[in-house]
Amino acid sequence: MFEFCTDPASLTGLRWFGCYLTTATHFSFYWSFGTVILLLLVTAPCALAFGFLGASAARSHVAPVSLLGRGYIAAVRGVPDIVFFLFFIIALDQGIEWFKHLMVCEDLSQPVWNNGEFRVCAAAKVPAGDAAPWVVKAYAFGLAVFTFAIVFGAFAANVLYGAMQAVPRAQLETAESYGMSHRQVFRRILVPQMWIYALPGLSNLWLILIKATPLLFLLGIKDAVYWARELGSAKTSGNNPFPHGDWRLFYFLALLVFYLLATRISEIGLTRLTRRLSRGQATRAGEEMRKGAAA
Repeated sequence: MFEFCTDPASLTGLRWFGCYLTTATHFSFYWSFGTVILLLLVTAPCALAFGFLGASAARSHVAPVSLLGRGYIAAVRGVPDIVFFLFFIIALDQGIEWFKHLMVCEDLSQPVWNNGEFRVCAAAKVPAGDAAPWVVKAYAFGLAVFTFAIVFGAFAANVLYGAMQAVPRAQLETAESYGMSHRQVFRRILVPQMWIYALPGLSNLWLILIKATPLLFLLGIKDAVYWARELGSAKTSGNNPFPHGDWRLFYFLALLVFYLLATRISEIGLTRLTRRLSRGQATRAGEEMRKGAAA
């Protein structure tokens, strides 16, 4: 990046480190932190949407809908996350290619499963073989977001379902006695009040989601963990302009600081959100706020 970096062999001290830390590979490492943050910002609302739908379905009075919601929560929560990630991402990818195979491939006489191998015609490959690199990355990122949303959506559904059950039944019955329909009670009474009961569980789930982002490495995305391992490994080859020993400790220390900062910032934001939602609520936090205002 700097003009004096043209001959790394002649550099020493801070100049050597300056050139070393500004290589193209290191910028990929820096951008990978943005990938992690983007994953969190996109996955969180998607998982919350899956959770809300799952919780609403689980408490439905229609038996098949309730069974579907409860089954989704139980099935995903009952499988280790890493197993689900490894299985679901492959199943989803092959499912997309199989559906496209039926739509665009001319020869459907050959089965897609042949001798234990999954094969579709070239036109059904997703992404296409001549796709731009950014398309390949966007596709992998989209699969990762959907997988994260499905997994954490099940946990969010369990939290939201418990929060819905925690809203005092007397308030719902009072609303019904005033002539509100079940949908109106759900939308105007239940949903606005359930958040204060759901926030502790959702807060923990958010922190767990932050710690789960290194699973991107298992999904084929070059995240911060991937680059930390690659850059930190010993580089002693004569062809390498910046040879060094095993520096993985320092790179993973940088990851440690990043995740601790992300967790701390999240805790501050969640604490403020809890205080805001507690206003006027018949909870311990709400009572403390009322007593403080009265004093």
